[in-house]
Parts: sequence; C-alpha cells; structure tokens
Amino acid sequence: MGIKQFIGYALVVFASLVVSAQGSDFAFYKLSLIWPTSACYPLSNCKTPLPTFFTIHGLWPTFANDTAVPAYGPNNRCNANPVGPDAAVARLTPIQDRLNQRWPNLRAGVENSVFWRHEWQNHGICSDYPQDPLSYFNDTLNLATSTKFDPFKALGVQPSNTPYLLNTLLQNVYKNVGAYPQISCSQRSGGALYLKEIRFCLTRTKKTPPSVVQSCPTRVAGGCKDPLTNNVHFPPAS
Repeated sequence: MGIKQFIGYALVVFASLVVSAQGSDFAFYKLSLIWPTSACYPLSNCKTPLPTFFTIHGLWPTFANDTAVPAYGPNNRCNANPVGPDAAVARLTPIQDRLNQRWPNLRAGVENSVFWRHEWQNHGICSDYPQDPLSYFNDTLNLATSTKFDPFKALGVQPSNTPYLLNTLLQNVYKNVGAYPQISCSQRSGGALYLKEIRFCLTRTKKTPPSVVQSCPTRVAGGCKDPLTNNVHFPPAS
C-alpha cells in the first residue's frame, strides 16, 4: 500500500470513529409530522384520497447544533451491530396496520414499507433503539398520536384558505405545548409558502420513549425564512 493509499485509508477509519462517537452523543429527537395537503403538490404525485390528519415522517436523532446524526446506509457506525433495514421492516408485522394508517408513504406507486425502511436506515439505527425496531416505530406511533403532540391543538388553528403569520403559529405552539417547534415550509410557484411539516423536539434522556419536550434550536426550515414577515398557507384537506 502506497503512502497516499495508507493516508486515505486512515482518514476513512478516523471518520468512521468520529461518526460512531457522535452518533452515541446526540442531544434530542425530532418528531416530524407531515400535512399531506401541503406535501402533495401536484396531487397527481400522491396516493388518493389523502389523509385528513398529520402523518408521520420520522423520529430523528439530532445533535445539539440542530444537525442530523449522519447516516451511511447499511454501514452506519453510529451503533454497533444494529438490526439491518430489511430485518427491521420484517419485525413490524404486529403494528403494520397502524403504520399503514399513520405512517404511509404518500408517494404514488411506492409501498409504505419502502418509507419505513428508509427511516430506519437513516435514523432508527442511530437512535437508542438499534436492536429494537419494533419499539422504535411503536413509540413513534404513540408519540405522534398522543394528544400532547396533536398538531391541530398545538398550532391553535384549523386549516384555512386564509394564510397565517408564521410567528403566530410558533407562538401558539409555545403557549400550548410549552416549547417552540420547528415548522418546515414548501414553496410553490409565485413564492407562496405552505406549512409542510411541524417538528417537535424531545430531549434525549437515554430512557425510551423520549417524552421531555424542549424548544427546537431552529424554529423554521425549508422555504420558511422570517417568522415575523412570512405568511404560510395551511390549506384544508384535499
């Protein structure tokens, strides 16, 4: 092995060790919930009829600086010997009906299990559940369907054809939940912003499931920019 190849190999090994160390030291989870009417544009891209409630995107381990724990597919080194993506999905049979309802793949022509596999591969194996995908998905379902994290109650408004000031939504969640969320927007032609996802941040306590809500370090994402000036559409269910 030449010196350049050796240096390259050493850097790869070092990076792997860094990822492993970081992956075991994330600070909180993001519980991300999707508003299908905003996410499915154009509607022809999605399965119909669309759900009339917020569906689940995922439960994501996140560093204190609000960056996601990096994922490297089947070679992810965040946790030692995690259950692989295919094996993880195979263990979800006991809760499959609930997953199909609350954690669907909205994309037309794509099976729900493809979405679950992706979420486990990119987030679950770096969580506190590396050997227990059934509990990871079941706990996420329970969090997402709890009254504590009901997006309609948290936002304090109902879908409307009249847009809302983004800061009003953020302040409502703070008042109703006790912490600021992260709101992610999609942007359509003409620059109109749509509330695509609401994300609740939960402190990592190394006890599962996570339950202690905290303010998200970054309150807006996606097309959302300035809470004080951005109006966002929260359209009624299609």
